[in-house]
Amino acid sequence: MKNTHRIGVGLSIFGILAGLLFFYLITLQYNPVIDAHKLMGRIDEATSVSITFAVLGWLGISTCAIWAVVLYGFAQRQKWAWFWGVVASTIQLLTGFFPAIPALDGDLSAPTLIVFAIAAVLWFSMLWIGKVKGKIIALSFIAGLAFVLTFIDGVAPISKFVFSKSFSFRNGMYVMTQQVNWWGAAAWAIFIFALVGKKNWALPVGIFAAVMSIVAGYPLGIHNALFEAHRFSMFLPAPLISTGLLVYLALPGTRRMVEAWNAE
Repeated sequence: MKNTHRIGVGLSIFGILAGLLFFYLITLQYNPVIDAHKLMGRIDEATSVSITFAVLGWLGISTCAIWAVVLYGFAQRQKWAWFWGVVASTIQLLTGFFPAIPALDGDLSAPTLIVFAIAAVLWFSMLWIGKVKGKIIALSFIAGLAFVLTFIDGVAPISKFVFSKSFSFRNGMYVMTQQVNWWGAAAWAIFIFALVGKKNWALPVGIFAAVMSIVAGYPLGIHNALFEAHRFSMFLPAPLISTGLLVYLALPGTRRMVEAWNAE
């Protein structure tokens, strides 16, 4: 921290600016993306965007406040500053990435990817400042993929619910899996924070997150593959990665690695 607090201050300012930029971009794109999907006859997607963009907007804009705390922490040379930088940048990774999907699907530009790129630099920089070991960073990165993909699996049921009311079971499945996927995504984020923050309860949270993604993701993905898309479903990567992580987190070697990291 002695040699990196000035770098942390500069990165924190970039984090605040990224949050403000996201505020502008998500506000700029909100109605155009909705209107684009309406013109394409995709009322279901328009409904999904109206809800999801609002949720991501609340989260992404709030990172300005988190980065302000991080800026204060680095300015005061506090050891906890980098950890909350990881929290803020993790949120910005999601809020910067996901809005690009419906924007590109509506033949529009995806300017929030700029925020995603900045957040990626900030995320790895905070882990470097915190002197997080390579294996922990790798595990956190893979968990980050599960985090984003599980969130996406929670978005899909919102749009699919609109036009599936004539299919009783399918409609009910979309209702039941939507929040479970979002809770699972939140659990993956908490796992990342607990892992890099050397919390003894990181592994149980990771197991919880994996199972949440599995129990909600596989029914959604398998049903979509067999009865809707008739091909490999893009809703399956989240539960597949979560399955791999579940097995890895349950291994004795993983527990020893995490315990060694916690003991440093």
